Amino acid sequence: MKLPNEVTGFYDSKLNKPPQVDGEQFKQLCFDFASRNRGKVMDFVTPQYPTNFYYAQVEMLGNLFFILLNEHYPYLAFASVVEFENIHFIDRPVLNEPFSSFYQVIGTGELHVPLNQGLIKKTELNRAELEQIAHWKPETVGQIIFNYWD
Repeated sequence: MKLPNEVTGFYDSKLNKPPQVDGEQFKQLCFDFASRNRGKVMDFVTPQYPTNFYYAQVEMLGNLFFILLNEHYPYLAFASVVEFENIHFIDRPVLNEPFSSFYQVIGTGELHVPLNQGLIKKTELNRAELEQIAHWKPETVGQIIFNYWD
């Protein structure tokens, strides 16, 4: 997966701020999805310092999981745990369909790809992002797309 410029939320010019996804649309999709499937959204969190992603905590048929959306690009993932610097990504193929028309659903195969210099060189990340990566030392692609950096 090629990581686009400003996916982390960091940028090196005030003139070139990162793009923004439509958080209200994501929220509505989560609530619609939950209600159609006999579930409910237990919590909905907008990106706040230091996170770069939205997430909805959903309960469905006794199962709790999270739906995450990067704040800057339409990258969506599922997780069983979302805590500071600890996101446990999961695959939920049955959940992909309602969201895949709006977002790129990223599975654990891509999210768990280890970070290495070869991968970093193939990205479009800017200088500010590369500095943050050097500081925070994420180990996987998922830790870059969905991060808690300040």
